[in-house]
Amino acid sequence: MKKSLGVLFSIISFSLILTACSSQKEKKKKKNASKLVLQVKYAKGFEIEQLKEEKKLIIKLPYPNSKEQFEYILNDVSSSKIVSQKSISITTPIKRIVVTSTTHIPMLELLGVENTLVGFPHTSYVSSTKTRNRINNGEIKEIGRKESLNTEILLELQPDVVIGFSMNKANKALRLVEKSGIPVILNGDWLEETPLGRAEWIKFFGVLFNKEKEADSIFNSIEANYLSAIELAKKSNSRPSVLSGAVMSKDIWNLPAGESFVAHFLKDAKTNYLWKESKGKGSLSISFESVLNKGKNADYWIAPGYFSSKKQLLKSNSYYQEFLAFKKNHIYTFSNKIGETGGVIYFELGPTRPDLVLKDIIKITHPNLLKNYSLTFFEKMN
Repeated sequence: MKKSLGVLFSIISFSLILTACSSQKEKKKKKNASKLVLQVKYAKGFEIEQLKEEKKLIIKLPYPNSKEQFEYILNDVSSSKIVSQKSISITTPIKRIVVTSTTHIPMLELLGVENTLVGFPHTSYVSSTKTRNRINNGEIKEIGRKESLNTEILLELQPDVVIGFSMNKANKALRLVEKSGIPVILNGDWLEETPLGRAEWIKFFGVLFNKEKEADSIFNSIEANYLSAIELAKKSNSRPSVLSGAVMSKDIWNLPAGESFVAHFLKDAKTNYLWKESKGKGSLSISFESVLNKGKNADYWIAPGYFSSKKQLLKSNSYYQEFLAFKKNHIYTFSNKIGETGGVIYFELGPTRPDLVLKDIIKITHPNLLKNYSLTFFEKMN
């Protein structure tokens, strides 16, 4: 009898433990449900959390090597709930915005909110016809250069938010804007390591304008096109060798490192980028002689710095003619496709449309795969 009671007691105790564990799991599920992270698949620099009545935007990498992150509580206009004092509160959808990089403009246009843009630094860099028309009509004010914002004009515009970017924590102009009561969000899209990671920042703008669904749909289309292009490139039986960059000062050649944003494009296009094994996510600085020895017989030379013609190349350094790609007219540059006032279209639109950049590279290096496709950003150098 005592033995039976002991077994019964053990069963009851075990059941109670299971019930307690199950209860804790349910509580944890409910807690997590209130902080559901909206899907960000490729970008590493930001996250979006859906709270009960608000959204939280988290900037994880605001500038290079940052050890701090910033949080913003986004409230719908109809919401009157007081938010946490630990985060900056921003009312959405944004009605008036200032952005500071041309890479932000295509995202605003794709979301259909370009009319909210009221200020931009160095407007001559803008290539988009739609936004240029608004600049020419005086609807977008010039607020100085990126390095030296005209904070007086910016403050007069009274934007709901300023989207900035910075090389470090100390940015006097942006701090002055913040002290005036205008929220500043540091956009780190340029720090992303993959093409799709950069493009996914359209979701960052989507949440600011209450257009998350639209941003998701746009990005999903870009992603599908990009992945489809990768599969197309795999059908090629060749893997042509590629050289990139050029000498921009003295005898030092700058070219993409093996883990860089550009190297990702070249890999996905099924090319043999000659410096693919090198470490680093930025650029490499190598002597001209070293690049000549390794890249002399490269099949293609893609993105030769800011040079726009072979004549310019030879004027800079006559030894450029030693490269096989130079001799075979296999040099392709993005410098020749510019907007009305000289802005390079690649720098503005390329980060948002990596699918088109990849198709350009596939068209160049595997011409038989995209016979009816016309280059968007690149052009053969003459």
